[in-house]
Amino acid sequence: MDTTGPYRLHASLGYHLSVAARQQERRLDEQLKTLGLTRTTWCVLLAVGNEELSQPSEIAAFVGIDRTATSRALRQMETDGLLARSCGTEDRRTRRVALTAKGCDAIRAATPFARQNAQIMSGQLDPGEQEALIRLLTKLRPADDAPLNTL
Repeated sequence: MDTTGPYRLHASLGYHLSVAARQQERRLDEQLKTLGLTRTTWCVLLAVGNEELSQPSEIAAFVGIDRTATSRALRQMETDGLLARSCGTEDRRTRRVALTAKGCDAIRAATPFARQNAQIMSGQLDPGEQEALIRLLTKLRPADDAPLNTL
């Protein structure tokens, strides 16, 4: 890697990662918007509905956002009728999150969008390339899985 010459944006790994991510995100965001969802609310729905996570801290870690952003998303989703929050039975400070029927319907409606979006991306790679890319991108993630606030 040349560290003495001019920095070439289009030769950088970060540039190519950003362009690919933005392309995928924009396509999914446009589709989710038709259902009144954002990428963050979609990820929270998946955490609660598909992964059966019920604690805000678990949801935050799964989605990759901090607790403040998670609390804000949970409040809005509760207002929108997508989920319900309740106090824990042993410790009143503990909050548990569960999907409502509307939240379950939202997962069913948005899943085809996510699958189609993933297929567009993966369709450009052969299976070996896709596996290699996932492996390499996993290596670039923070070791401590710290929230990135990128959603």
